[in-house]
Amino acid sequence: MSPWHGASGVGSMPGTDPEEAVRVVLGELPDLPFLPELPARGPHGDLAGRATALLVDLAVDLQPTGWRLVPRDSRDGRRARDLLSRDLDALEGATQGGPPAALKVQVAGPWTLAAMLQLPRGERALADHGAVDDLGQSLAEGLRRHLADLSARLPGTRLVLQLDEPSLPAVLGAGIPTASGFGRLRAPSRQRVREVLASVLSVGDDTVVHCCVADPPVELLHEAGAGAVSLDATVLTPRGDDAIGLAVEGGCGLLLGVVPAVDTRLADLGAIMEPVRRLWRRLGFEPDLLPATVVVTPTCGLAGASPRHARQALGAAVEIARRLGEQPEDD
Repeated sequence: MSPWHGASGVGSMPGTDPEEAVRVVLGELPDLPFLPELPARGPHGDLAGRATALLVDLAVDLQPTGWRLVPRDSRDGRRARDLLSRDLDALEGATQGGPPAALKVQVAGPWTLAAMLQLPRGERALADHGAVDDLGQSLAEGLRRHLADLSARLPGTRLVLQLDEPSLPAVLGAGIPTASGFGRLRAPSRQRVREVLASVLSVGDDTVVHCCVADPPVELLHEAGAGAVSLDATVLTPRGDDAIGLAVEGGCGLLLGVVPAVDTRLADLGAIMEPVRRLWRRLGFEPDLLPATVVVTPTCGLAGASPRHARQALGAAVEIARRLGEQPEDD
């Protein structure tokens, strides 16, 4: 059965306690729980720090300007790996009664990682063709080991790999600044972007790419091999409908963010879910295909929410996913 149904989260949760975060996620999300990321623990546990913990044969150090590739292992690199290990231990401990049927894990994709990490002399790795290749290969190998570790800890669980690519549109649009800040790094070709993405996505059987801009490069992501795309449905414009429609026709799932990721009232779930139905009407697909194609999520990670809202937001996503199978009254 396809994993593209039900509800999930984008990846981050509030707080610093991995055991509590895992309990909330497993308790609230019956179909597609995820391994929580806890950025409140600091840079060693945020998007960049988590990705550095998975790199193989590439050492990093945390500088005042951010994460930098260095010749040898550092205390910061070990700290990032230690936090990831604690997260995995918390997950394993919480599933002793039986592993979940499916689990989503998230990591920065190769292009966002190349835009964040610095070379030894301070320029972004994105500026160096060879460094981007090395990062992609290192990340792919790290993810192979990560998924193998999870498979051993959670026998029988279907693993879904999500690559977070918030910087990809800026990479494609030559919008990433140089180290000096006075220029912009040249954009790689779409073919090269696709090839590097494909090499990392190939390590997973079920894969997602998350990109939450108004006009995400869905066609490129689907061509790179993403089994699903994760989008913020509240900001999508009709300009991207054709690409989304063709991807869905090609078997691509949709993770659609509609539940507010920051504290707010969640009383009117009908209004919150309307962007999903509105997109589906624009695409012209039959309503009965919707619950088998769409996973409902918050609009973004929940790191900025209160613990109470984070729990409520995941519960709201589950309820909205249930309602997707119901025919709306005005149809």
